[in-house]
Amino acid sequence: MHMEKLIEKASVLMESLPYIKNFYGKTIVIKYGGHAMVDDELKKNFALDVILMKYIGINPVIVHGGGPQIGETLKRMGKVSEFVNGMRVTDKDTMSIVEMVLVGKVNKEIVGLIHQNGGKAVGLSGRDGQLIRAKKHYVSKPGPADQRPEIIDIGMVGTVEAVNVEVLNHVGNGGFIPVIAPVGEGADGKAYNINADFVAGAIAAKLQAAKMVLLTDIQGVQGADGNLITSLTLPRIDEMIAEGVIHGGMIPKVEACRIALDGGVNKVHIIDGRVLHSVLLEIFTDHGIGTQIVREARS
Repeated sequence: MHMEKLIEKASVLMESLPYIKNFYGKTIVIKYGGHAMVDDELKKNFALDVILMKYIGINPVIVHGGGPQIGETLKRMGKVSEFVNGMRVTDKDTMSIVEMVLVGKVNKEIVGLIHQNGGKAVGLSGRDGQLIRAKKHYVSKPGPADQRPEIIDIGMVGTVEAVNVEVLNHVGNGGFIPVIAPVGEGADGKAYNINADFVAGAIAAKLQAAKMVLLTDIQGVQGADGNLITSLTLPRIDEMIAEGVIHGGMIPKVEACRIALDGGVNKVHIIDGRVLHSVLLEIFTDHGIGTQIVREARS
């Protein structure tokens, strides 16, 4: 029985060999968020996963979220979070708290976790080395049929205008794993809060990553029947949004995938971060997990 288990382990290693060879020296961008950032066992295993990737010659780049942590901190400080179309209204005081939580707390915790488990990481925000140039984002809210949409100013919320990959190349070439907080800097020198999915998509495109992986708290993209869809194309995603099948919080995730794919990334994946070693299962096994998205169906 003991020998059978050893042989099974060897078989797993052999299954992963073609994938290790294929991704050696390439970049994989991972959006780290959801329950995987909260559960202690998942946190440790995520750190081990990216450390393993780095040791076998793959270059992982981590972009993390932190919405729940921001919400908890704001609540403790007596500030009520207000959202418009799923985006947090961010005044000057709120932005200071957002930056404190994302850059000063969440980012450092992830870097520390990687160090504790034998890896090397460098924490960055988009303001370091002008990594992420941001521009102000306005929300468009549909008005009556005979009127133009209402344009709403939600404060210090931004979108990615440009990415300076020189910073990431220096960090990665030095043997470190970049861990990026989704805070950008505008031309006015001010900090802007940016959706972490969009930051991951923009960075993956700029780095010409081999893959982008988004960790979520669901299996992946679900069909109208509630079942997981294992593979999708961008045209089909457009149809599913129009049909209302893809809605709510899944829309920014698939739009982030569109940014990456339009920028030259080969494949993107939306997977369940609640599964132990979900990143490794997606990258190094024949079947993978979650939903794979490509630009168009291959003939």
